[in-house]
Amino acid sequence: MRALLAWVTAFGVTVASGLLRAEEPAVPPYQRLTNNWSVAIGTSSDSSPAVGKDGTIYFGTLDGKFWAIRPDKSVRWVFESALEIKSSPAIGADGSVYFGSRDRHFYALSPRGELKWRLKTGGWVDSSPALAHDGTVYFGSWDGKFYAMRPDGNKRWEFSTKSRVVSSPAIGLDGTIYFGSADKTFYALQADGSKKWSFQTGGAIHSSPALRGSERIYFASLDGFLYALNLDGELVWKLKTGGATDSSPSLGADGTVYIGVNQQLWAVSAEGKKYWGRGVEDLIEDTPTALKTDLVCCVSRYGHLLALDFQTNPRWGYYVKSTGHSSPGISEEGVMYLPDEYNKFSAIPANISLARSPWPKFRGNPSNTGNLADNAVRDL
Repeated sequence: MRALLAWVTAFGVTVASGLLRAEEPAVPPYQRLTNNWSVAIGTSSDSSPAVGKDGTIYFGTLDGKFWAIRPDKSVRWVFESALEIKSSPAIGADGSVYFGSRDRHFYALSPRGELKWRLKTGGWVDSSPALAHDGTVYFGSWDGKFYAMRPDGNKRWEFSTKSRVVSSPAIGLDGTIYFGSADKTFYALQADGSKKWSFQTGGAIHSSPALRGSERIYFASLDGFLYALNLDGELVWKLKTGGATDSSPSLGADGTVYIGVNQQLWAVSAEGKKYWGRGVEDLIEDTPTALKTDLVCCVSRYGHLLALDFQTNPRWGYYVKSTGHSSPGISEEGVMYLPDEYNKFSAIPANISLARSPWPKFRGNPSNTGNLADNAVRDL
């Protein structure tokens, strides 16, 4: 408790009536970054940005707009849906951009921001898409269905679960698609839509899976456990977190599993042993981002983009407010992109690239494809 209070004091967090409230520290005990630029976007965002090969940054906002911004901060185009966009975009090999909206539609746009097609579903589409190499686009909906769409907009198949699908799918090296549902079940589907296997948990699954090559699948459930499964669906281990969090796991270069648990960032060994839990000033609902030199960064709901080393020492940070729960986008050059205070969107020069890991960030790679075969390192 003494160590936690010391850290809380150092980071400018006030303890009042048993609650932690974030305040901007006057003299941060870590390197405080400044942004390269900011763009006014008029509202906040829960959509984790995707970064294209040409550096264009794509993300959605809570007023239903979908933005494309060049790395020099000029706005390339803005597309409007009818309701908020919480889904994170994925960028296809041809530059097409895919995302869902709470207007109950899933969208495919050209690189120029023109509508290619859209699909009406029976519920909100918060699930972020995964892109197969044959062009198939996978995503879930609050209508309890999981969809497979051809790149021309024709439906390939749909798979029904017993509740909403908020979890974003991940595609393994053999083409198997993995995702969770609020029906307390984690699913593995064949590319033809048939069920390969399923695994039952004690709570809804909003967390999106992280894949460790051809060995492991990691995800969390609202039953308060972090799970590790073999690719055949067999339980390897489960670790009690006690937290009901929407955070999804990511993987460090050494196989460490990082995940947000309520107001803590956890580091867990590949064997399911908790290394440490580091308190921050508010909920961690984003997916931690594993970086080179054994750093990991996270964004709290109201507070900071913060990078820690493996000894949990803060190395650098950037103060933000009202960020939502999006994970930062990151370019090949190590520039991070995320919603900023006062309804802005900013470029933060972290100057460090992703860890050489099979799944270092939300959706696995800067383009957010959710496809293990697209990541820089496939196996540890």
